[in-house]
Amino acid sequence: MDAIQQRNRKLGERTAAALRERHFEAWFCPTAAEAADQILSLIPEGHTVSWGGSKSLEQLGVPDRVKGAFAVIDRDTAVNPAEGEQLRRAGLLADTFLMGTNALTEDGQLFNIDGMGNRVAALCYGPKNVIVVAGINKIVRSEAEAFARARFLAAPINAQRFPVSAPCKTDGVCHNCKAPDSICAQMVATRLCRPAGRIKVVICGEPLGF
Repeated sequence: MDAIQQRNRKLGERTAAALRERHFEAWFCPTAAEAADQILSLIPEGHTVSWGGSKSLEQLGVPDRVKGAFAVIDRDTAVNPAEGEQLRRAGLLADTFLMGTNALTEDGQLFNIDGMGNRVAALCYGPKNVIVVAGINKIVRSEAEAFARARFLAAPINAQRFPVSAPCKTDGVCHNCKAPDSICAQMVATRLCRPAGRIKVVICGEPLGF
């Protein structure tokens, strides 16, 4: 184990312990392969599964593995915007919801920014089982750093993925805009898991997403 891996393990395990103190269930997995396996192991047999748009999940190959093993609600199968909206709503009633996170503090808090709000809505309430994956690159020291990471790093990158008019789409810089299709409409800090154990966080010792 090299120096980076040693540091990542110590940081990941310490952060997982902090999450457990806040009533989340949490695991540290050194590799992407182990993280993917851990996520799949946390989905009960017979559950219907949905997920929010997440590069971290895509990198782990989790959506494809879930499709082969569970009934899914996949908004990417929508043929038009109306159907996409129906599937987003249906996802809030899935048994298990999978997602990434924009930032995770060392003291065990999740920070997320959303445009439509369906991803953070599922995190807050609805699905009985929520599984969050966080690459080691998502861990920051403080709440201020978490919001800064979400707004000034993750959001301008995410904007490049969607046909939006927000100015960060043009220059890659947050303008604290009020664009009607801003992807920063909802900013949610999750400081405790309630009820205890509903939200499960898998920390990967490798970088994932952005």
